[in-house]
Amino acid sequence: MGDEALQKDVLDELGEDRIQELAGELGTDADGATHMVRETVAALPEELTRENGNGTAPAGAAGLGGFGGLAQGLGGGGLGGGLMSGVLGRITKPVAETVAKRTGLPAAQVARALELLLPVVMTAIAKRRGRKR
Repeated sequence: MGDEALQKDVLDELGEDRIQELAGELGTDADGATHMVRETVAALPEELTRENGNGTAPAGAAGLGGFGGLAQGLGGGGLGGGLMSGVLGRITKPVAETVAKRTGLPAAQVARALELLLPVVMTAIAKRRGRKR
């Protein structure tokens, strides 16, 4: 799954209203929020975004607390918010720090915006995997 294709899917999933919401959270404009989304997708662990030949998460995704299963579970209406929050919480800080360095946005604001963005990213990944079955 290429970064650019996933970036487009995430931006499409967000739509203009959510981009504006992210922009407000970040204290930037829509272009700044779009840049943050692109950098976030690029900063995600490869084990989360990569697919193997049959359209499912690779075995290494289990090492991320089951992110591969989480993405697939979301596509099937699956996992509860508590589990999702715990798993996503594991990558929020390192991804926020990376994105903050790449964009110049404050890490604390990026971390808050990731709380809105990461579930959308997981939904986009789940939809992509569902289409490839």
